Amino acid sequence: MSKRITGKIAHWNEEKGYGFIAPSSGKNQVFVHIRAFRNRHLPPELNQVVQYSLSTDKQGRPCAIKVVRAGEKLPGNSKPVTKLFQILVAIGFIAVVGWTVLAHNLPIEMLYLYLVMSTITFSAYAKDKHAAHRGNWRTEVSTLHTLSLVGGWPGALIAQQILRHKSRKGSFQFVFWVTVVLNCTAFGWLFTAQGNEMLQMLIAASGMWK
Repeated sequence: MSKRITGKIAHWNEEKGYGFIAPSSGKNQVFVHIRAFRNRHLPPELNQVVQYSLSTDKQGRPCAIKVVRAGEKLPGNSKPVTKLFQILVAIGFIAVVGWTVLAHNLPIEMLYLYLVMSTITFSAYAKDKHAAHRGNWRTEVSTLHTLSLVGGWPGALIAQQILRHKSRKGSFQFVFWVTVVLNCTAFGWLFTAQGNEMLQMLIAASGMWK
């Protein structure tokens, strides 16, 4: 692990999202971009104490990476079990959908729905993370939640863990898990008499079920 250095924010350009850190050692100031911060949603403040690792950019110039503010912890591999568990939950649910298609004679389109929506949702997360790094137009949070609600939550869960995107923001995670519960509840409802009847009506209306 690279050496951690302590310093203070000496300059920050809020509009452009970058600034300079003055190391406590008194050495030359180091360039830092907002992308280097663990928490990018909280703007850095002048004279704020931070810790960082030293690296170089594409031009070979020194820059700060893995920046955390005083009191924050550097993200690492402290929760690999949780990460793996959540990925397995997503894969396991898709497997359950596949099993119910076979065992309970649900239409194969149900499995297709979850697979397609999960793929679309994973792509939406990847696109949003790429846009965040580039400073481009972001995907609306409501769009990500809607995709999860209509069946894409397994893909969202995998994206959060693999891409490390939207996995730490508490307010986002709360709404996300609400969409998961609602979707799973709706899926379970399909096995009730009313739910199965509604499903057959929808299938007949759409021409999906011959």
